[in-house]
Amino acid sequence: MARDVAGSSLAEPGNPLESGRPRATLAWYLAAVVAGVVAWWLIYRELSPFSRWLTFDLLGLNEADRLGSAVAFFVYEAPKVLMLLALVVFGVGIIRSFFTPATTRRLLSGRRESAGNVMAAGLGIVTPFCSCSAVPLFIGFVTAGVPLGVTLSFLISAPMVNEIALVLLYGLFGWKVAAIYLSTGLGIAIVAGWVIGRLKLERWVEPWVYETAVGETLEDRPDWVTRIHMGLDAVREIVGKVWPYVLAGIAIGAAIHGYVPENFMASFMGRGAWWSVPLAVILGVPMYSNAAGIIPIVQALLEKGAALGTVLAFMMAVIALSLPEMVILRRVLTPKLIAVFVGVVGTGILMVGYLFNVVV
Repeated sequence: MARDVAGSSLAEPGNPLESGRPRATLAWYLAAVVAGVVAWWLIYRELSPFSRWLTFDLLGLNEADRLGSAVAFFVYEAPKVLMLLALVVFGVGIIRSFFTPATTRRLLSGRRESAGNVMAAGLGIVTPFCSCSAVPLFIGFVTAGVPLGVTLSFLISAPMVNEIALVLLYGLFGWKVAAIYLSTGLGIAIVAGWVIGRLKLERWVEPWVYETAVGETLEDRPDWVTRIHMGLDAVREIVGKVWPYVLAGIAIGAAIHGYVPENFMASFMGRGAWWSVPLAVILGVPMYSNAAGIIPIVQALLEKGAALGTVLAFMMAVIALSLPEMVILRRVLTPKLIAVFVGVVGTGILMVGYLFNVVV
């Protein structure tokens, strides 16, 4: 790769610094980022009074009516969630510039189980991952000598302990709920991967996976200007893809908020119904949504009396056990191993749901 006199890679097609883009100084970029964050905060703090003005003053809706309550919820939550999403995706885009999939594969290669499960689950939070990358990541890890259980700890943690969901939960519910989500998600990923590793199920991986040769890719260490562009590119790519799901989730949440009677959800998603947790998991599996789209629904369910453990189980099932994810993994896993995967992870989610319905 061509390099300039400072040792940084020159712009190439596909590089975050597009060909012909002038290289500004790092100080200018940092000043722009700081100014953008300040503007973000000034707008964010005015969302609540703006939503009330638009809904009740400009549109003339009644605050006590169901429609007025639902519209106010949507007008407030839509920009709030999208702004939080943009901010966290920008920050995570910069963090991910330090943790490429190839780097993660090298870190996990040769790790013993137990310690490897813990490291894999932690790396799953910050490493770029989506459903479409599940197969190449799995092949790369297994052929590099990463144990099957350690690989699955990573593949469970990466979608389940979603950094976007973590920040949105913190912004909407506070640090306690976010910490519960983080600790339980990591716990499921670590224990599930360890259990599957102890079962020695490598024979249930599709045989062609072990016959695949994966070459090493050369990686350049980007400078900070490039990292900032990677953060901005992440915002354009991720927010550009997920915003319809986010708005759909907020619309469903607004309908629940405005039209579902108070404490109605407690009748079948409350802690008193023993069957509420498995029902929530069963309902979550066929659904397809991303973390950002499911959070507004979680918020509305909790407001209407649903138990925290039941809602957490529902959210984790949607994110970690979605049917599209299983279809993609079928390319590398036999149906028997997929069944074990779903059974172990599902059991962990059920235990989390029941535990927090009892203690919270």
